[in-house]
Amino acid sequence: MAEPLISVRNVKKYFDVGKGKTLKAVDGISFDIYPGETFGLVGESGCGKSTVGRTIIRLYEPTDGETIFNGKNIYKLSRHEMQEVRRDFQMIFQDPYASLNPRMPVIDIIGEPLDIHKAYKNHKERYSRVIELLELVGLSEEHAQRFPHEFSGGQRQRIGIARALALNPKFIVCDEPISALDVSIQAQVVNLLKKLQKDFGLTYLFIAHDLSMVRYISDRVGVMYLGHMMELATSEELYNNPIHPYTQALLSAIPIPDPEIQRNRHRIMLEGDVPSPIDPEDNCRFVDRCRYATERCRKEIPEYREVKKNHFVACHKADEILKG
Repeated sequence: MAEPLISVRNVKKYFDVGKGKTLKAVDGISFDIYPGETFGLVGESGCGKSTVGRTIIRLYEPTDGETIFNGKNIYKLSRHEMQEVRRDFQMIFQDPYASLNPRMPVIDIIGEPLDIHKAYKNHKERYSRVIELLELVGLSEEHAQRFPHEFSGGQRQRIGIARALALNPKFIVCDEPISALDVSIQAQVVNLLKKLQKDFGLTYLFIAHDLSMVRYISDRVGVMYLGHMMELATSEELYNNPIHPYTQALLSAIPIPDPEIQRNRHRIMLEGDVPSPIDPEDNCRFVDRCRYATERCRKEIPEYREVKKNHFVACHKADEILKG
C-alpha cells in the first residue's frame, strides 16, 4: 500500500469549560488517510467528528498528538511555514448559509484564497481562474457577480466547493457537507465530489452521520464515540461485518427500502443517555450502554487494535464477538 498522505497519531483536543473542568472532545485518535481515498468518519452528534477534522488541519490547535504530512509534524510548524502547507489543506463547511460572507459577491468569495496566497499575476488571471472554478462545480460566469442570498442551498455548497478547490489542494475536509441540504440535492453534491476527486486526485476526510451516504462515497470508515475511535475498516467490511457493539447498533438503525426485510430485521436499541465528555472516567466510553459490558470495561480503556486484517476495534470483547 502507498505511503499515507496524512498520518494522525494520538491527537487530542480538550476545551477548558471553567470551574476546573475539561471537555475532552477528541481523546487520543489515530488513523491514516492514503492519497486519492475518501476516509469516512461517522458517529452521533457531539462525538467529536468535526473537531477531529478542524484539529488535523490546525483550524483548532491540538492539545496533544501529531499529524504527519509530507514527513513533517504540522503541529510543530511556525505560522509562516504553516502558511505554505495551508494551500494543500482546505475545508468544505457544513452550513452553506453561514460559511459564505453575505456581503461579498461570489467572485470575491472564491477569489479570496487566491488573494491571500497571491496566486495570480494580474486581475485577468484571477477572473479567469474564478470562472474556471465556477464551471467545474456546475455554475457559470453569470453567477460571478451575484451574492450568496441569490442562490439555493445546493448552489451555495457548490460555491463553497469551488472556494475549497481554488488553490489546488491535496486534502479536503468535508465537514457534513450535505446535512443542511434537501435529500434530492445531496446526491448531486456527493456525485460532484466524487467526480472532482477522480479528475484531480483529491483526498477527502468525509465527516457525516448519514451512514448510507458514507458507505456510498467512502473507501474506509472510522466510527467515533465520545472522542474515541471505536472501529475502523474498509467500507464494505465495516458495513457487512461490524464488530464493536456501538457500530452494530448504528448500522442496525439504517432503514432498508424493502419493507419485508425491514419488518423482520433485528434492531439493536441502545438504552441510557450518552455520557458527558467533561472529565470522563478512564474506562470504555460505551460501557453504560453496551450489552456486553463487564467489570473490566468499567476499569480500563480498551486497546485500539487490529483484530482482522485492516480491521481495527477498541473493545475488550472483540475476539468473542468475532467468534460469534
